[in-house]
Amino acid sequence: MLSRWLDDSFSQLVRKNITLLTATRLATNACYRFTPPFVAIIAKGFDVSLSQIGVALTVSELSGLLSPFIGRFVDHLSRRAAILTGLLGIGAGASFAAVSPNIYIFTLGVTLISITKLFFDLGMAGWISDHVPYEKRGRYIGILEISWALGLLIGVSAMGVITALISWRAGFVAGACGITVSLAFIAARIKTEPHEVSSRIADDGIRLRGRAWLVVATMFATMCASQCIFITFGAWLDDKFGFGALGIAAVGFSFGLVELYASVTSAKKTDSWGKERSIAIGCLIMVPGGLALSLASNNLILGLLALMVYILGFEFAVVSMLPLATHLVPKRPGSGLGLVFGAGTLGRGVMSLVATRAYESSNGIALPAIIGSTSAAVATILIYQYHRRGGLVHE
Repeated sequence: MLSRWLDDSFSQLVRKNITLLTATRLATNACYRFTPPFVAIIAKGFDVSLSQIGVALTVSELSGLLSPFIGRFVDHLSRRAAILTGLLGIGAGASFAAVSPNIYIFTLGVTLISITKLFFDLGMAGWISDHVPYEKRGRYIGILEISWALGLLIGVSAMGVITALISWRAGFVAGACGITVSLAFIAARIKTEPHEVSSRIADDGIRLRGRAWLVVATMFATMCASQCIFITFGAWLDDKFGFGALGIAAVGFSFGLVELYASVTSAKKTDSWGKERSIAIGCLIMVPGGLALSLASNNLILGLLALMVYILGFEFAVVSMLPLATHLVPKRPGSGLGLVFGAGTLGRGVMSLVATRAYESSNGIALPAIIGSTSAAVATILIYQYHRRGGLVHE
C-alpha cells in the first residue's frame, strides 16, 4: 500500500517491504510509547508516586547508553538477525511488564523493551542504508517514520482503550501479541543478505569526527525537550482536568494525527529543504509551543493546542534527523545511528527524572514545559552551528 508513495527509482525490494517494515515498527513503537502517557495510572496500580515511576523510566532510558556498543555489534550481524532479535526482546519485555508483581520487575520489562528496540531500529536502519541511496533516504525514512505517529495514533490509543476497559497490564499483553504477529511476517519476508562487516576496514570514514558530534548533541537536546512533555501530559490531564485512561487515549490519538502530518511533511520536504535546515525548523517550532503551554496550562483547549504545536515541531525535527544520522558514519550506519540513538535515550532518561520531579514540585506542567522549550532552543542552536561549520560533507 505505501509503495505507491515511491517511484520507480527505488528498487523493487524496498518498495515491496515498505508497508511491512512500517507496520512492524508501528507495533514496536506502540510498546515503547505506551508507558509515558499512562504513568499516573501505572503508578496508582503499584501504589507508588509519579517520581518513582519516573525513576523506573530513567533506568529504562539510560539503557540507551548502550546504543553505541549495540550499533557496532549490529553492524557485525545480518540485518535479519538484528531485526528478529529486537522483536523477540520487545515481545518479552512487554510480557514482563504485563505480569510484573512490583515496580522492580516492571522496570526490568520496560528496560528490556528499550534495549532490544535498539537492535530492531539499528538493524532496520542498516537494511535501509544497504538498499536506499542517501539522496533518497529522507523520503523513504519519512514514510517509514509515520510508524512513530501511528504507534501513538493506533497502537497506544488501542492499548489505552484496553487499559480503560480492563487494565494497563492487558494493554501490554495486546502489545506483545502485536509483536508476535509482526515477528512471523518479518521472519518470512526479510532474508539474510551479505553486507560489509569487516573490522579491518581502513580507519578513514568509519568513525564519528569533528562537527558530527553536534548532531549527536542536537538529538540529546531534542529528546530532552520531548520527554519533558510526553512524560507529564498524561498526569497533567488527569490531575488538572480529571481525565482517565480513555480520555488520555483520546488525546494521544489526536497527537498521533499531528505526528502523522509532520512525518508525511518530512517525507515530502526534507530532501529538498535539506536535512539540517529541516531539523532546525522543527526544533524552533517547539520553542513557542512549550512557552505557550506553560502560560496556558490552566486552560484545557489552549493547553492542548500548544501541545500540538510542540509535538508537530518535535516530530518534524526527529524524522528529518534520522536520514542524516544514518550517514554520519557512511561505512557503518549502525555505529553512527547508535551514537545518535544513545544520545536521544540519554536525553529521555535524564528528563524522565527531572520532568517528573519538576511536575511534582511545581504542581503542574508549566515548569516541565519551560524546561522543554529551553532544551528545544539549545537543539536549534546546535544544529545551526553544525550547518554553519559545513554540515555533512557526504551530502
